[in-house]
Formats: sequence, C-alpha cells, structure tokens
Amino acid sequence: MKKIRVAIDGPAGAGKSTISKIVAKELGFIYIDTGAMYRAVGLKALRHSLDTKKDIDAISKIVDDISIEIEHGQDGQLVFLDGEDVTSKIRTPEVSIAASDVSAIPKVREKLVELQRLLGQKQNVIMDGRDIGTHVLPDAQIKIFLTASVDDRANRRYLELLEKGTPCSLEEVKADIELRDKNDSTRACSPLKPADDAIVIDTTGNTLQQSVDLIIKTIRERLG
Repeated sequence: MKKIRVAIDGPAGAGKSTISKIVAKELGFIYIDTGAMYRAVGLKALRHSLDTKKDIDAISKIVDDISIEIEHGQDGQLVFLDGEDVTSKIRTPEVSIAASDVSAIPKVREKLVELQRLLGQKQNVIMDGRDIGTHVLPDAQIKIFLTASVDDRANRRYLELLEKGTPCSLEEVKADIELRDKNDSTRACSPLKPADDAIVIDTTGNTLQQSVDLIIKTIRERLG
C-alpha cells in the first residue's frame, strides 16, 4: 500500500515544526523535520570556522562524510550530528542563518534530499521544510504552505528562544527572520514558494491549538 505523505512548507518561524509534530502524533504519522538537517550542516560548517556564504567548496566536501540521524525521543525529535546529540545546539540564531546559507548550496541539498526521499518511502510521514512540496516530495498527496506575518513569526520565535534560555532580542530575531525570508525566496536552487497544488494557510493571530486543528481538519478532508 502506498504510504501517505504530507508536505508542509513555509517561511522561518511559521510554526511548521511545532505544528507538524503535534499533527503527526495525532494522526499516527512519523514527523520529519528537514530544517533540522540543514541546521546540522550549518552547525558543522561553523564548527569548522567556515564562512557559510563564501566557502562553498569546503562545505560541499563536509557533506561527503557527514552523518545526520533523526530519532524520536520521549520528548520529541532528537537530532544527531556525527553521533553527537545537537538537538538544542542547532536552535540558535547564528545556526539559523548558517542553515539558510548552506541550504542554497546544490551539493548540500542533493545529499539531504536523497535521504529525505528515502524516509518518505518507508512510512506515513509529515515532512516540513522549504521545498518539500515543490521538490523533495512533488507527488505528496497533501501539500500545505504555512505562513504568517513577519511580526507574528518573530514574536513566536522570540518567546520560544526565551523559554529555552537562549539570550536574544526581539529585534534580532525579526532581523534574522527577514534575512532568512530573503535568502530562502531568492536562492537559485529550490527557492521557497508554494507548490502549484498547495493549500496556503495563514496562521497570523492564531493560537497554537487553532493552527493545529485547522491543519488536521485540512488533512482529514483531503484524505476523505
């Protein structure tokens, strides 16, 4: 039986990861956070003191032997980089920008997309990212493009970072999101945009539960 694949795309801070985790649990699907994989590459590049905008060849070589594993722990998804649990380390503003930079490198995308497609063939999945519906899983049965205003997204991310004890300012987080929006939507390789057959959902002003309920309702309607 063909596995059900749900692609959820959208800009930084739209709540894709948080919402997708809850929805996947509710529906009994496996959640795959592709953004975490790019963050892991970005973290490794920073640890090698590489310029994520300029050292393209060096970063391309890093992914040749990189190991990125996603496991499902008791409290959610765990991300391992070369055997190290980096789940919390990849959520800083610095790594966010590095992830956006490395995601524009063709060799990096080629390596990670291959792994993402393999994961999507094995089980019913909800996969979120920037180009899932347009490139990674173009034949996904359900495609959703999740978005919200810049101010709304910045405030959500700011509160999330504060809760985790990460020092930051709202202005810094907003600037980070605006930069990532520009990078993601203008890159030559798989730019951020809704798939032609995607359902666009704007969650500006919604509570988390309202957004979750809306996504579940949309998926169930599409599945009949």
